[in-house]
Amino acid sequence: MKLKALLKYLYQYHVYGEQNPTISSIEMDSRKVTKGSLFVCIKGYTVDGHDFALEAINRGAAAILAERKVHVKDDIPVIIVKNTKRAMAILADAFYGQPTHKLHLIGVTGTNGKTTTTHMIEKILKEAGKNTGLIGTMYIKIKEKQYDVKNTTPESLTLQSMFKKMIDENVTNAVMEVSSHALHMGRVHGCDFDVAVFTNLSQDHLDYHHTMDEYRNAKGLLFAQLGNAYHHEKPKFAILNGDDLASKYYEHLTSAHIITYGIDAECDIMAKNIKMSATGTMFTLVTPDGTYPVQMKLVGKFNVYNVLAAIAATLVSGISIETILKAVQSLEGVRGRFELVNEGQNFTVIIDYAHTPDSLENVLKTVKQFVDHKIFVVIGCGGDRDPSKRPKMAQVAVKYADVPIFTSDNPRSEDPLAILKDMESGVEGEYFHSIVNREQAIYFAIANAKKGDCIVIAGKGHETYQQIGSETFEFDDKKVAIHAIRELRSKHGKNQEGK
Repeated sequence: MKLKALLKYLYQYHVYGEQNPTISSIEMDSRKVTKGSLFVCIKGYTVDGHDFALEAINRGAAAILAERKVHVKDDIPVIIVKNTKRAMAILADAFYGQPTHKLHLIGVTGTNGKTTTTHMIEKILKEAGKNTGLIGTMYIKIKEKQYDVKNTTPESLTLQSMFKKMIDENVTNAVMEVSSHALHMGRVHGCDFDVAVFTNLSQDHLDYHHTMDEYRNAKGLLFAQLGNAYHHEKPKFAILNGDDLASKYYEHLTSAHIITYGIDAECDIMAKNIKMSATGTMFTLVTPDGTYPVQMKLVGKFNVYNVLAAIAATLVSGISIETILKAVQSLEGVRGRFELVNEGQNFTVIIDYAHTPDSLENVLKTVKQFVDHKIFVVIGCGGDRDPSKRPKMAQVAVKYADVPIFTSDNPRSEDPLAILKDMESGVEGEYFHSIVNREQAIYFAIANAKKGDCIVIAGKGHETYQQIGSETFEFDDKKVAIHAIRELRSKHGKNQEGK
């Protein structure tokens, strides 16, 4: 595409330079620039892309998009705009041929449950014979091929290029986790969502949003951005958790069709007569079109909410209830989400991503429903993140677990001991253990568990790393737990009845 043809999609800009080169790609990382690239200068928290304009030109950039004049050579065109991030979203959407207009796109936002819900939706869509794409915390997935991601929701440039790749691979339906950061930063500008799903709202990311109102408002952008017009051949839907107070606020933000789901409040789609065991959950699904028995392998009230959200999202996407129920029965857990570790030990070990007070409480309350013996929980809090939730996390751990063990998560630039002190401040006088080394904390829990006990290792879930200072180390809760169990078995023999 010629530069001038691409720039027609912008409203306000100023061009220095007369050339009209063919743009072969759009890049915001100077290291990825090749001959013919349009390099976008993004001012980040630690790095300013304007400082790399000359490097981009040396690598072959044909033009520069910037917010101020930058040093160039050879009459390379420089396009000045007020906001390069906003302009980048517009240009990326145009450059890649507006791919989301050709997809049925489902966005899922909320504090907890985004990853599980998106995977449930993907599973149902596959059961219906759809070619699917998925974008989320763990990876980007196009049909069966996976790609690494840095953020839950990538930048607009990455998003549009991946959506174009989905179109090229004949994907028809895509589902995406949409984080509050991404909404606030405008990363999803240009994404034409057909269905927006809200899971729940509880305290998280206040280091960034500062207040719960600001956090709630950021997530609300997904529903406001569904648009105000009614296109009856391609209707828009807002899927809202009727048991969460924030849903009332989101109802006012959107003109889309509203479908509610829930357990306690009267909703369009409901779960009743819920029965839970260590191996699965049964409930009665109530919909406007009928009532159906549901049996699934997943456990926990939070997973009932997740599956209700997935059912609602796929029903409005035109999937039959028969296909949905068939997929739900075969749903498997997502990596690091209430994941069982089974090495033949006579106690239960669960790995879970729970890293907010609400999600930790949900997990521990679920465990209490089927564990008659002691509950251990290994939990930490991330560094350089909202410190106000640290004592709250500790309070939840002490309230629901018999043996709370506080440890490190990803301390980043903070002192791990200082993070532990913040946690301990919320439970002074209570019973708990503090073990700063996460591996030692996991080993301690496994060494002290007896037959019938349950250990919940929370906070990191699927993550395979630990960030300490400026370094990132390989660390996988599941692998550490497996090694600890195997060591225990080698010391005490396969049968641990005497423990």
